[in-house]
Amino acid sequence: MTLDGITEQADVDDDAPSTVVFDVGEVLIDETRVWGVWADLLGVSRLTFASVLGAAIVQGEGLQAVFDHLAPNLEWRSFEQEHEDRYGGFREEDLYPDVRRCLEDLVSLGFSVVIAGNQPARRRTQLEALGLPHDAMAMSEELGVAKPDPVFFDRVLELAGNDEPEELLYVGDRTDNDVAPAAAAGLRTCWLRRGPWGQLQDLPETAAEPDLVLEGLGELATLLTTWRGETT
Repeated sequence: MTLDGITEQADVDDDAPSTVVFDVGEVLIDETRVWGVWADLLGVSRLTFASVLGAAIVQGEGLQAVFDHLAPNLEWRSFEQEHEDRYGGFREEDLYPDVRRCLEDLVSLGFSVVIAGNQPARRRTQLEALGLPHDAMAMSEELGVAKPDPVFFDRVLELAGNDEPEELLYVGDRTDNDVAPAAAAGLRTCWLRRGPWGQLQDLPETAAEPDLVLEGLGELATLLTTWRGETT
């Protein structure tokens, strides 16, 4: 089924999820500033950094490959604190424009909203300062495990206070870190195709098809309401 160009792959006869879990980077937060600060620290243009990052994603390489190529003699992790000082944490301007309305709509419709992604613990305070509607929130550092480890999704279930994985919908931009492992853990999945990974990755042939495929969050509340057999 399609709705305004958005692909819905869920069967509307299925029980709809009651909890929506959001990844952070490129789902809630536009990471343009993150990568721009790294480019400045490495002394390369932001276009160059973005191009190498895109090539690494297409080739299935991790972030380490980007730094190995651009600064092979640099231990980039030693610059993490300087990066953080320049970056200054999440700001209102970093939120994607459709985020706040989406979360507000979901809460008003009775869905539980959980925020959990691969991020340092300090990001939770920064997100809370932005006043985003949510019922629970934790970053991977706080959970003690990061995606795609299956234990991460066990922690998400605990965070949501729900031991039925099919009642949770995990919204993420990456197929390797989000869609495939969340589905393997029994969660419903929404592949948000924005940001570098969302645009460049393909779904692995062995991975289960996501329940929803979106290019933005603007229609998520409407789709979920339709999924559970109601009208907005």
